[in-house]
Amino acid sequence: MAYIRRKAPHPKLVEAQGELAAGKMSRREFVRIAALLGVSASAAYGMAGLPAPARAQGTPVKGGILRVSMAVQEMSDPSTFDWVEKSNQARHIIEYLTYTGPDNVTRPYLAESWEPSDDLRSWTFKLRQGVKWHNGDDFGADDVVFNFTRWLDPATGSSNIGLFAGLTEEYDTGEKDAEGKPKMGQRMRSGAVEKVDDHTVRLNFSRPILSVPENLFNYPTAIVHRNFEKDGKDLSKAPIGTGPYELVEFAVGEKYVVRRAARPYWGESLDDPHIGGPIYLDEIHYYDHGPASTAQLAAFASGQVDAIYEFDVASYDMAASIPNAEIYESRTAQTSVIRMQMNQPPFNDKRVRQAIQACCDVEVYRELVYRGRGDVGEHHHVSPIHPEYFELPKPVRDVEKAKALLAEAGHAGGLTITCDCGNTNGPWQQQVLEILKEQLAPAGITLNINLMPAEQYWAIWDKTPFGITAWTHRPLGTMVLSLGYRTGVPWNESRYSNPEFDKALDEAEAIVNVDERRKVMERVQRILQEDAIMVQPLWQPKFFVASKKVKGMLGHPTQYHLYHRVWLEA
Repeated sequence: MAYIRRKAPHPKLVEAQGELAAGKMSRREFVRIAALLGVSASAAYGMAGLPAPARAQGTPVKGGILRVSMAVQEMSDPSTFDWVEKSNQARHIIEYLTYTGPDNVTRPYLAESWEPSDDLRSWTFKLRQGVKWHNGDDFGADDVVFNFTRWLDPATGSSNIGLFAGLTEEYDTGEKDAEGKPKMGQRMRSGAVEKVDDHTVRLNFSRPILSVPENLFNYPTAIVHRNFEKDGKDLSKAPIGTGPYELVEFAVGEKYVVRRAARPYWGESLDDPHIGGPIYLDEIHYYDHGPASTAQLAAFASGQVDAIYEFDVASYDMAASIPNAEIYESRTAQTSVIRMQMNQPPFNDKRVRQAIQACCDVEVYRELVYRGRGDVGEHHHVSPIHPEYFELPKPVRDVEKAKALLAEAGHAGGLTITCDCGNTNGPWQQQVLEILKEQLAPAGITLNINLMPAEQYWAIWDKTPFGITAWTHRPLGTMVLSLGYRTGVPWNESRYSNPEFDKALDEAEAIVNVDERRKVMERVQRILQEDAIMVQPLWQPKFFVASKKVKGMLGHPTQYHLYHRVWLEA
């Protein structure tokens, strides 16, 4: 079947234009939706009457080494990446079909363009021609089909299976759950991923989905070579990519070095504000100075590095005092959730979960932990900066309600619970638990905090009945909900399962009309909030610092490193 560009505007685009004209949709939301529907970002900005993002000012200088302080982690299989840092290492070598910029607009990357069907069930991606892998092979549809097949294979264990649930079907795993019922799983549906020709792939979903291009820039969706498994399933040992850099040196916990490839880079001619174009830096070095932001800042202040991955708010004054330092701050949908596994006692009793949630005064956390920065959490993992966010009444602390719920659940004499904490996102996680401990005490709930090394926590994060887990920013609330709360998906750490929630989330993902989508999201958020599987105190701001000699640097809310346009001032 040949790939044919549509001649008439997509009906959903016409709908969005009507919403914009009627004042029911913001101009920035229109740009985001138009881009998702296949309109180029520059054209979408023009249609909305907004200026498109421009490249950094100045005259770029070619050459030099950018040195960055960041944890250096293993990076064997991109499909199972669970840290942004791993993807930052890899993304200089391997690339994505799309990318979502700091402006929350999704643009083509390895995909040249895409075309959704009128009902948003079928998405046709036209791949760029002339793209070469580092080994000289041509990039094409076989690579993309291979990656989707791996992502949606339960044996791979990729979180991507939650993002692309519309491409999967339920099947009986042959195992039994705790109640002796058949344990069901998800796997790729026959005909879901279709090779149209050597440079065209079609995704056939079982239901409408608007966010497909955005989902393709989730950090475990980097595209690996079609022989990835034959080459040993380890990117660090067979670093074959399409990106502008090649791996030179790699020692976990110490150092990671990439060098600009001698062969021509396919993206040199791209006219894009964030990716492609002439690659200026000769090399990028990552140095691991440990998890403490003070150590990263000390390395920066002493001139050992030109930038750091992040620092916490407690180190803000230290960062601001360093000469020639440029601080980058992003409002984000990054957070930590104190979540309960709903199939483990005592959290298998909804009244216990609701009692714990009722004790929480969410208003105090951002003041005590982040100096008034960030946003207040509402226990449903959808952020005020997500475009589909529906503003529910703010959670109100009610200790008497908590006591009554505990009594109904058989805990009138009190309850003792233990929360595992690895401070995987910094010591603020422990601080949050200390505040919660004080808030729980008047209701007769004793909270013990089990501190452990970050590595130890990540070994049990999806197994512990009660733990505090860091979740990175996603541009959509529906994206993170699909990853973490759909029934049976790999990253469902709370073991949450509610068919009503799954159905409402399906419906929300398909709606373009902003007002209508928010109406559905009200139900999605309320279901999750009322099922009380988490305490979510706040949404984090993120900070990093770079030398003023580093030009073209971007502050991305997901902390993704897009260094194509970065150069060092002479």
